[in-house]
Amino acid sequence: MAEVEEKQGNLSFNSENMFPIIKKWLYSDRDIFIRELVSNGCDAITKLKKLNLMGEFDIPEDEKFQIDVVVNSEDKTMKIIDNGIGMTADEVQEYITQVAFSGATDFLNKYKDKANDDQIIGHFGLGFYSAFMVADRVTIDTLSYQEGAEPVFWECDSESNYNMKKGTKEGRGTVITLYLNDDSVEFSNYYRAEEVLTKYCSFMPYEIYLRKEGGEPEYKTIEKDEVREDDEIVETVVEDAKTEERENENGEKEVVEVSPRKEKFKIKKRPQLMNDTEPLWTKNPSQCTDEEYKEFYRKVFNDYKEPLFWIHLNMDYPFNLKGILYFPRINSEYDSIEGTIKLYNNQVFVADNIKEVIPEYLMLLKGCIDCPDMPLNVSRSALQNDGFVKKISDYITKKVADKLSGMYKTDRESYEKYWDDISPFIKYGIIRDDNFSKRMSEYVIYKNLEGKYLTLPEYLEASKDTHANKVFYITNEKQQSQYINMFKEQKIDAVYLTHLIDMSFIPKLEADNKDVKFFRIDSDLDDVFKEETSEDDKKKLDEDKDKLTEIWKKALGAEEMDVKLEKLKDASKPAMITVSEDMRRMQDYLKAYGMNDFGGSAADVTLVLNANNDLVKYVLEHPEGENTEMICQQIYDLAYLSYAQLPADEMTKFVERSNKIMELLAK
Repeated sequence: MAEVEEKQGNLSFNSENMFPIIKKWLYSDRDIFIRELVSNGCDAITKLKKLNLMGEFDIPEDEKFQIDVVVNSEDKTMKIIDNGIGMTADEVQEYITQVAFSGATDFLNKYKDKANDDQIIGHFGLGFYSAFMVADRVTIDTLSYQEGAEPVFWECDSESNYNMKKGTKEGRGTVITLYLNDDSVEFSNYYRAEEVLTKYCSFMPYEIYLRKEGGEPEYKTIEKDEVREDDEIVETVVEDAKTEERENENGEKEVVEVSPRKEKFKIKKRPQLMNDTEPLWTKNPSQCTDEEYKEFYRKVFNDYKEPLFWIHLNMDYPFNLKGILYFPRINSEYDSIEGTIKLYNNQVFVADNIKEVIPEYLMLLKGCIDCPDMPLNVSRSALQNDGFVKKISDYITKKVADKLSGMYKTDRESYEKYWDDISPFIKYGIIRDDNFSKRMSEYVIYKNLEGKYLTLPEYLEASKDTHANKVFYITNEKQQSQYINMFKEQKIDAVYLTHLIDMSFIPKLEADNKDVKFFRIDSDLDDVFKEETSEDDKKKLDEDKDKLTEIWKKALGAEEMDVKLEKLKDASKPAMITVSEDMRRMQDYLKAYGMNDFGGSAADVTLVLNANNDLVKYVLEHPEGENTEMICQQIYDLAYLSYAQLPADEMTKFVERSNKIMELLAK
């Protein structure tokens, strides 16, 4: 047996084994190949422009740099064409045939003393191979910018077999042609290509045009002053002058020309511009108007409800980050509170809502963030686990908190105007992020019964003599109107906490303010609503309460019902329903998670009877009366309707009983 020899060397990768892995697993979405190939075209132009700046190439004065995407549904092909730097045969051999050899990185290394990496998009040398996710065959026609360079033709099938020879391309640049496989012919459709280009390439730094070849040509008719030099006119359309017969000042009829003769031109449909090369976030905030911000919002998010306000991020140090964050209107509890933060790298779309960069609660916003320094993984669809990302996230969080707290301090009126819309976002942030909570907790405000906005300390100070460290709150203005009126009559204040997020926000407030307790307005009756009672009155109330409890339990068939008897200042209300704060919170949590369909069982609530009410007195005096059972049932249902909706079968009984009562009154 041979002895083991000590050896050193490099790992060897077999392209035939690697190619299927690259095609299947490198990118999560097939359509991303368009982003990668168009990005490569942008890099090719950027490299040429940098050579021009360094004096190594002279760009012709009339040169217009652009990327053309050409689809042909008949041939099942797609072409990506650029007029950038092009490649020599050696460069094709080096950059294309060597998997993961980055031409962008090589360029930057070659000119590291003269060029920086601003706007160079590619880094890993793998983007080109995304073409094989959708194509059975890929060809490259390219001609380098270098003087005397010969054109190169390269082709490769999906099994990684390639051929390279002298090409026929005449102009500088590169044409990549994809011969789409059967599963991907959709991308040769003009409208599907338009959709994907809009998704990934809307803000790339050079103009991108989409056009189609093959099939019946498409035409459009335009005015004379709209004709451009490059338009192919196929027909001149003459519209004769239009005349009308009218009376002149002398009452005589005459023929008047109302529309002059016009010449229009039928032209072949132009290539469609697919992108904005200077998105709003690349501009200085001082140069942007409110209307431009709103128009950008409508265009990017297809939301025609105007945003409340926005934050323009513009940072150059210690990292490069630009962007715009919009605060949308999300005041209704039924509105979706999920926003969209689009992440870009050098104006190339990367992904929506990447949690490493955007804190979870900030995803309630809508916006665009562009960070060329972002440490992306090889597929540019996720981030490397890097402490740098945390710095970006902290910066964005701080800017948002600074904007909101600054508005509170300098423009309280606007802050209050926006509060109902932005409060879910702020509360969610306070719950989820301790740093955000520290920055924003003192700027949370609450609307009270008078429609004024107060901070928590302001509310507690105003109510310290009537209900110290107690905060009463409303969750449903219509349903709790009876309780609201009682509070107003007794000049007791309450605040509105009506959004779904408040169910989680209230425990957070109680945890941060140890001596403060929140009570829903219908959770219990405060002593301020009751008459003062002597010891004898209390003894009598206890005796009457026992009697009334038996009567109501029998009438409702609810042996476990909890009944209280109180002398309320307002004698017009026969009864009220209350649920202890702890019990109600438990019910709300169970219902939120689908664990309990709370149907309003009498055992879950407390029926508070008003000893000063005539109907309650009647029941006490006539426990076996002919209509006593019906009165008890009606009083309970009316009280419950002020608390919540009756279950369907109970509602049917209530309506039938109401009709019967009206019949008795009519006799």
